[in-house]
Amino acid sequence: YAQIWQIKIGRISLYALDTNISKNTTEDRDLTDELYGGDRETRIQQEILLGIGGLRALEKLGYRPTVFHMNEGHSAFLAIERIRLAMKEYNINFWEAIELTKSNNVFTTHTPVPAGIDIFNPDLIDKYFGHYYDLLKISRDEFLSLGRENPKNPKESFSMAILALRLSDFVNGVSKLHGKVSRKMWKSIWRRVPEDEIPISHITNGIHCRSWISHDMADLYIRYLGPRLLTNPGDQTIWKRVEQIPPEELWRTHERRRERMVAFARRRLSEQLKKRGAMSSEIVFADEVLNPEALTIGFARRFATYKRSTLIFHDLERLAKILNNKNRPVQIIFAGKAHPKDSPGKELIQEIVQIAHQEQLRRSIIFIEDYDRCVSRYLVQGVDVWLSTPLRLEEASGTSGMKAVANGVINMSILDGWWDEAYSVETGWAIGRGEIYDDINLQNEVESNAIYDLLEKEIIPLFYERGRDGLPRGWIKKMKSSMMSLCSIFNTNRMVREYFENFYLPAFNRFTKMSENKAEKANELAEWKSHIKSNWDKIRIKSIKTKAPKQISVGTEFKVKANIFLDSLKPDDVQVELYFGSVNFQMEIVDAVTIPTECKTSDDSGNHTFEGKITCKKSGRHGYSLRILPKHEHLNNFFETGLILWSE
Repeated sequence: YAQIWQIKIGRISLYALDTNISKNTTEDRDLTDELYGGDRETRIQQEILLGIGGLRALEKLGYRPTVFHMNEGHSAFLAIERIRLAMKEYNINFWEAIELTKSNNVFTTHTPVPAGIDIFNPDLIDKYFGHYYDLLKISRDEFLSLGRENPKNPKESFSMAILALRLSDFVNGVSKLHGKVSRKMWKSIWRRVPEDEIPISHITNGIHCRSWISHDMADLYIRYLGPRLLTNPGDQTIWKRVEQIPPEELWRTHERRRERMVAFARRRLSEQLKKRGAMSSEIVFADEVLNPEALTIGFARRFATYKRSTLIFHDLERLAKILNNKNRPVQIIFAGKAHPKDSPGKELIQEIVQIAHQEQLRRSIIFIEDYDRCVSRYLVQGVDVWLSTPLRLEEASGTSGMKAVANGVINMSILDGWWDEAYSVETGWAIGRGEIYDDINLQNEVESNAIYDLLEKEIIPLFYERGRDGLPRGWIKKMKSSMMSLCSIFNTNRMVREYFENFYLPAFNRFTKMSENKAEKANELAEWKSHIKSNWDKIRIKSIKTKAPKQISVGTEFKVKANIFLDSLKPDDVQVELYFGSVNFQMEIVDAVTIPTECKTSDDSGNHTFEGKITCKKSGRHGYSLRILPKHEHLNNFFETGLILWSE
């Protein structure tokens, strides 16, 4: 049993499930006590409660959603429950119900590393879903295959992410780079499909501007950009007006927020020392740390090893010289928490605290404990530079830097997550050029030196070079450029609009079509897929002939003719394409375009002739291949079946 809590957030209702009620056993009462708590068995229980219990709760409340959006694989069991309910409601079988329900399932993956995916032993799936095998009228192997990279491997564990991938027609990563990483990460599910065509797209995360912009900055924005900014932050024409903000007003506003942040940091540090029972001299010293006029760097986020919070400490002697320059001082404020069970993350925090206590650094480096939204707001609104140092390809998106940008703070980051698509020389600083080394020690060496070089040669001079009026006009110019270029893009208004246009509306329309006439089209698609899969191994590419001149110049067009044996399949069941592009040194086709062919002739024995035209639009070494894909009007994309046949 679970009771439902309703939390009103403006006009939106958030519903939460709570098992801490007297009807339940002690074990079940503790189920919602701690996020990510317990062992693997507790984890699968929580995910059953979230996915299946969440769906049943919505039913009890009278909600019938038209689109289901799974954020990460934790809620993926809802797809199984939806299948069960669809079988009952539409009187259809399991495979038909899959085609119906996946049509309006959206899956967003948030992790770029396999270690972040929940995986369960088949015995555990048997324990909790054994009765579902009968309810769904499928075999154990058929159920387990839904969560396996290789459906036919009985030794493979059950992955929640793979389950969500297989049962969703719309899948995305949370930044452009993360979409690319996700396609590489899951390419084994779509065997022989080129990596850039794997059906995983991206929608980059954004931030809710009104929640993170300081009152001072909001007043400034309204005065010069107009009140529409707060209701429509995705309008780029509004952000262009940042140029009209007088430099002195923008800088004075920013300085006030830095002063408030320093005062807040001193107060919190003093409270931390009192809690620890520190000596009175240490507590008094807390009032002297930090300089409200010094260049201030902020680093605040969840502490995980891949985020490399201590990278800037790689050469403490060099860092100390940078921080302790009397004429151009620099200071760093750290804040954040580690996962309760992440011991390495906790050790990073301990290391920072120890370094911050060193005599040469104690006035310039502090760590603020008990990280929460309040601490985060002070930092993203008050620092000058926002530092982010993840291992490249391991930060899916990141949003703290977006919050900083909206407040006029400039980013200095590894080219990962959102910053890989946001960075330009006008908007901030990139640590390195996106290189990845096999040796992590070399990676840390190169990128820490890049941080020091940026600080010494670019960031510090730009901050401290002042005109007669005391304004760092070069710095202000970079602040404005960053705000004008990035704020209209990296916000939730743009993000939600993209989800609606790219996923929610197409998913709603697709489900509407698939559910008509007692799911007639879902039944048709399931039956067609079964026919295709049972006959796919019989098709053959018998020959390919090309009438191309020996000397090909730019603009030349030539025909390619293929003789293909489809056995019992019809020409309308397949898409025969020419895969044409440049050839690299490994003799691989890159930057390819696909050219559809037409069926020209057919005979009764299953032989068909397809023909297409290739136009050579640029010089260089080029090549082509021919491939066959399943085709049906109700398929969401050509690759969803995972079937593909290439010419040798």
